[in-house]
Amino acid sequence: MILKSLSLLNYKNFDAYSVKFDAKINCFVGQNGVGKTNVLDAIYHLSFGKSYFNPIASQNIKHDEDFFVVDGVYKKNDRDEKIIVSLKRGQKKIIKRNGKSYERFSEHIGFIPLVIISPSDRDLIIEGSDTRRKFIDGVISQSDKNYLECLLNYSKILSQRNALLKYFSLNNNFNKDTLDVYNQQLNEYGNNIHYKRKLFLETFIPIFKSRYKSISNDNENVDLSYNSQLNESPLLELFKSNINKDRMLQYTSVGTHKDDLDFSIKGFPVKKFASQGQQKSFLIALKLAQFDFIKRQSGVTPILLLDDIFDKLDEHRVSQIIKLVDDENFGQLFISDTHADRTKNAIKSVHQSYQIFEL
Repeated sequence: MILKSLSLLNYKNFDAYSVKFDAKINCFVGQNGVGKTNVLDAIYHLSFGKSYFNPIASQNIKHDEDFFVVDGVYKKNDRDEKIIVSLKRGQKKIIKRNGKSYERFSEHIGFIPLVIISPSDRDLIIEGSDTRRKFIDGVISQSDKNYLECLLNYSKILSQRNALLKYFSLNNNFNKDTLDVYNQQLNEYGNNIHYKRKLFLETFIPIFKSRYKSISNDNENVDLSYNSQLNESPLLELFKSNINKDRMLQYTSVGTHKDDLDFSIKGFPVKKFASQGQQKSFLIALKLAQFDFIKRQSGVTPILLLDDIFDKLDEHRVSQIIKLVDDENFGQLFISDTHADRTKNAIKSVHQSYQIFEL
């Protein structure tokens, strides 16, 4: 699968921009602020129907304009696929495939598998558990529609349970039977989510370790571990033992929405004990493992976006990454960098066709 062409209209800093791509490597170079990352984000938008960098959809519309349109033409399984994402202020976003609008955006997820590696990925290390859960869910959802449905249902019922707890508090009453209805529903979806996350990590962790070994030249021992309350107790038991706490807090304090991933290097937390270079290598290994997993599960080679990939990496780690992507296992690659010469020198060492776009 390749992205053949991209057209932007009123998207972020672009009035109008159209470009045709090489089937293998495409590099966007230029100073900060010219829109290199915005082009990559537009490509991300076509896969997920949203920005990777700005969750507020209307803020992706160019200043003083009323709408944006992102238009991409792909070649997948020997046929063209035209994807359009558009948004007008005050209206709902629209995603179309070959002229037909999706009724539910979740139906589009996974159709164009994509992995992005960006400096903002550092949030996976420094931010809270929600960011790491979204990473796990994003990887699994691209190749498992049922898992995505399960997540959406769990989130909906969780909101209803939380609203009920607030209602109990405001009205100074309590109805155990009503709460049990939500508990049973959350138990069904929560157990499924927990099972699939465990199953995913059993496959994913060895892939991740292998990728990190390649990047670091086998100098550092790293690990991931799945931290879930359901590893210790059944979900219904957790609801029962925490009911007084939930009533006091007025929200659900236990469940798969509290799961986390623990990152470690040489047995210590990555957040506190890894250097910037080690953290960056850790994150790149995570994302390359994501690439491998999605390809293995879906049978489709994901598009790979590398945003400012050379930042904070020493020359050896950069060369290792270039060697990794100089491989027929990788498909189409998009790179952004502020240093044109650095990018050109790196890409010339790769035995693939390429284009360089200067913005």
